[in-house]
Amino acid sequence: MSAPVKLCPSAELLDSGRAHVFDMIEFGRPVRGFVLRYEGQLAAYVNRCAHVPTEMDWQPGEFFDDSRHYIVCSMHGAVYHPTDGLCVGGPCAGARLMPLRVEERDGQVYWYPSDRFRPAFAD
Repeated sequence: MSAPVKLCPSAELLDSGRAHVFDMIEFGRPVRGFVLRYEGQLAAYVNRCAHVPTEMDWQPGEFFDDSRHYIVCSMHGAVYHPTDGLCVGGPCAGARLMPLRVEERDGQVYWYPSDRFRPAFAD
């Protein structure tokens, strides 16, 4: 397991607000991840729709629908529950977003790289 990577201050992630988007490398290719806060808890996923592998935010860091209760893919309308990434509506119902391991401590949010996803930047 790789050392944690500092992503952003905890205060940056407001409940049901804008996500922090970050760059990663997956098997030698660039990909983005995102972390957001929902009902007080952090959730992080690969920024890739389970229906068609495209980034989902409709504006940089904006993933929530108008109700601020679901993550929605701006391209295909797939709707995901923020706490577990389960697609609850749209073309990929039953599929899931790919989760990323994050942690909050000492007022900071950290991401833990894996064998599959590694940092695209130097700390």
